[in-house]
Amino acid sequence: MVTLQGDTIYLRALEPEDLDFVYAIENDESLWEVSNTQTPYSKFLIRQYLENAHQDIYEAKQLRLAICINLHNEAIGLIDLFDFDPKNSRAGIGIVIQNEKLRNNGYGKQALELVIAYAFQQLQLHQLYANISIENKASIALFTTFGFEIIGVKKDWNFTKDSYCDEGMFQLIKK
Repeated sequence: MVTLQGDTIYLRALEPEDLDFVYAIENDESLWEVSNTQTPYSKFLIRQYLENAHQDIYEAKQLRLAICINLHNEAIGLIDLFDFDPKNSRAGIGIVIQNEKLRNNGYGKQALELVIAYAFQQLQLHQLYANISIENKASIALFTTFGFEIIGVKKDWNFTKDSYCDEGMFQLIKK
C-alpha cells in the first residue's frame, strides 16, 4: 500500500516493529471504552495479528494504519477501517491518538481526512460510519467537521466505569 501523506503526518501499514506500540494501545484501559475492548491482549496475539496485517482489506475486512509524525517513523496513533462491506460499499472508521499530549494538534484531523479520501476514491465506498460515545465531545467535533451526521442514538449502549452511556451512530455518505 502506498503511504498516505498529510502536511505534518503520514499513514503507513503496520510493521512487526509496531508490536510494543499496538500492545500498549490495546492494553491501555483508559482507551478501552472507545475501542470496545474488555480484556487485555497478549503480545503473542498481537504478534499474530501483525503477521497477518499484510492481508488486503478485501480478505481481512479491516485496514489498520499507523499515524506517524513526518519527522519520525514512530507511530503516535492508529486509524482503522473495519467491518468493510464491499457489497454495500461501506465501512466503519475509528481513530485513536495514544498520548493525550499529542491530541488536539491536528494529527487526528489530517489522518481522518486522508482515510476518508482513500475510502471514497481508492476503495470506491459509498459511506462510512462511526460509533461515538455521546460524552466524547472531541471525537464528535472531529467527525462532524468532515460532514458526519448523527443518524441515531443507542441508549445505555456501553457500560463504562460505573454507569451506562449512550452511543451515537454517525454516518458520512459520499456526495
